[in-house]
Amino acid sequence: MIAAIYDRLSDTQFLLAVLTAVAAAATVVTVAMPFVETDNLGRRMKAVSVERDKIRARERERLAKAQQRVSLRQEPKAYMKQAVERFNLGRWLGTDTAKQRLTMAGYRGEQAEVAFLFFRMVMPIGLFLFTLFYVFVLVDFSQPPVIRFGIALFAAYLGIKAPEIYLANVIQKRQQSIRRAWPDALDLLLICVESGMSIEHAFRKVSQEVGTQSIPLAEELTLTTAELSYLPDRRQAYENLGMRTGLEPVRSVVTALIQAERYGTPLGQALRVLSQESRDQRMTEAEKKAAALPPKLTVPMIIFFLPVLFVVILTPALIQVFGWK
Repeated sequence: MIAAIYDRLSDTQFLLAVLTAVAAAATVVTVAMPFVETDNLGRRMKAVSVERDKIRARERERLAKAQQRVSLRQEPKAYMKQAVERFNLGRWLGTDTAKQRLTMAGYRGEQAEVAFLFFRMVMPIGLFLFTLFYVFVLVDFSQPPVIRFGIALFAAYLGIKAPEIYLANVIQKRQQSIRRAWPDALDLLLICVESGMSIEHAFRKVSQEVGTQSIPLAEELTLTTAELSYLPDRRQAYENLGMRTGLEPVRSVVTALIQAERYGTPLGQALRVLSQESRDQRMTEAEKKAAALPPKLTVPMIIFFLPVLFVVILTPALIQVFGWK
């Protein structure tokens, strides 16, 4: 068997065919990747631009004392809105922090809140009925009916918690993206401020430059730029930025911006110190992950690396002992 494998690997035509197949596959993947990738940055920035235009329209109508109120968000689905209003889901399924958490996850407006409440009602009912059908009809469990019904109730509880778990995961990924790009954004913001730009133009410039590194951060900075331009209170725009991100480094910068706006304190020095602190914090987190890497690699090394190493070491000795050819 070893001789056959050796003869096969020493065959020039076979090796040439394998290399040709690998090269053809790599060529196909290289050509197809640009057509598969989606322009997430362009899509999110376009959505923020639409949001900015709607905020401008709202503020203009408010200043003109118009009677009709401008809607800044897309209208929720009709069937979702009817279900939420009919069953008064906002009272018994809504939470005090649900709207804030939706904003932190990047979902804004009435549509997001209505969809969240609707799925909190639909998912437990759907999982409960599916589990009942599964444990009583599809699968023949040896457990009594009470235990089966308890399993269905547990599935309904998971259905209630599923939207919250999904929302928590989205918030975590969004905050992680913002946290990684925040020190670089602060450096760019410091350069823009010290070059003489206003804070609105600095936010706009940084949002354009940092978009390739973190789309959520570019979105938040763009929305803050729009709020700085059209909200009557600039402090509210800064506080909204800290509330939407939910990160302590961002709130520290927001506090420095509010103090500079109120008391006229120099902003450049504060941004320089906060940028260094954010960079040191990011380095500390990277060092923690690097220190935790060896214990995590122990099990994969035992399972995957050591058997291969033993085969490589013992195979030549076994060939010589047993006289294999």
